[in-house]
Amino acid sequence: MKRLRYAVALLAAVATALSVTACGGDDGTKQNDKGELEIWIRQAADSDSAKTAQRLAEAFTKASGIPTKVVAIFDDFETKLQQQGAQHKLPDIVINDTAQLGNMQSQGWLREVNKSTFGGGDKISERAWKAATATDGKYYGVPFSAQAFLLLVRADWRKKLNLPEPKSWADLAALASAFTKNDPDGNGKADTAGFDIPGTTQRGYMSWYASSYIWGNGGDFIEAAGTGKWKPAINNAKSVEAVQWLQDRFCDDKSVNAGAVNNNTTIAHEVFEKNQAGIYLVGPYVLARFVKSLGTDKVEAIPLPAGPSGGPGALAEGENVYLMAGSDNQTGQQKFAEFATSVEGQKIGMNADNNGAIVRLPVNTGVDMASVRQDPRWQTFKKVYDDAGVYTPPVPNWAPFRQTSADAINAVMADCGADVKTAMDKLAGQLGDLLSKQSALG
Repeated sequence: MKRLRYAVALLAAVATALSVTACGGDDGTKQNDKGELEIWIRQAADSDSAKTAQRLAEAFTKASGIPTKVVAIFDDFETKLQQQGAQHKLPDIVINDTAQLGNMQSQGWLREVNKSTFGGGDKISERAWKAATATDGKYYGVPFSAQAFLLLVRADWRKKLNLPEPKSWADLAALASAFTKNDPDGNGKADTAGFDIPGTTQRGYMSWYASSYIWGNGGDFIEAAGTGKWKPAINNAKSVEAVQWLQDRFCDDKSVNAGAVNNNTTIAHEVFEKNQAGIYLVGPYVLARFVKSLGTDKVEAIPLPAGPSGGPGALAEGENVYLMAGSDNQTGQQKFAEFATSVEGQKIGMNADNNGAIVRLPVNTGVDMASVRQDPRWQTFKKVYDDAGVYTPPVPNWAPFRQTSADAINAVMADCGADVKTAMDKLAGQLGDLLSKQSALG
């Protein structure tokens, strides 16, 4: 009788294993390869970008037969995603910032991507794949869009004042001072500034903005200290010099737009197109908007010059397609990612020269960008990305590093009496504590 019960139990175990193999995903979730994919993207609902995402999803559905539902959310995107994660109701696909990889992966939300078996993976640039890599060296996302930051400058103001394109930080400071003091719009009022800076601590914007100057001067927030290990670098001489240079623009030259320490990018975009400031360090996602609102002849794209002690360097970032854990259509997840990174998917996301691009710079090396976009300024962005783009370090979770450094850098911009070296020494200690908590301190 015992032997009979054992045999029955063994047969049941084998049947269960076969059932999981046939119907279960890599996490045991019962699978339905025709099931609807819910796709979240961090864009405002009904925006041009959300409409582009919808077109991408519809093209995928037409090609694959797999239904999709696009959910576009901008405000509190990460908070709402946290709520879904807490309820174990994550969407199937999330298209989100590369810098969010560590945060999501550390919570167990992401499925690992096998680069060697991913269809079309060999067509995706190696630089872009680095932004999908976690601290363990494995891939937890598929590169979808890339971008690098440069200076969008009011060309009409610069030419009116007969000033050259800036080739050094001294040139850049002089241009900003002239935009502030010499009435570049010719209205007879002292109502313009040089730099347009989104310097709020919200979502770490001040750190996000300052990073290009820090990397562009050969500095860093943290630096490698062995495999998977890091040590603070924000208080080294080159990093401090970059932050000091920014504080001098706020405090000595007073060439920064009013309210910058409280402004996010939504406000900063408006500052630029309302003729309130003429130099905006930003990514290509607003290029079409400014060309439309200001006129193409008034906007020029200029790489951030190398700093006095290093560079060049500029923030590189973008979005990954994340395959979320718990999906009941894991086959569909991969098919969507493969379509989104194909030449067809990338071209849909690029949206030509129109507003609403969700693919800024294509990650698929088979895309001829010049045939999709006629505006030569896009090629300038691509050159900056290829030559000087720097991604955030692949620590387990970059989000607290960005927020902590934003708080510290914002404070020295808001307080002209603050000593930058002292503040960066304190910040270095805080970043060291964060590295320790993430078991990444070398």
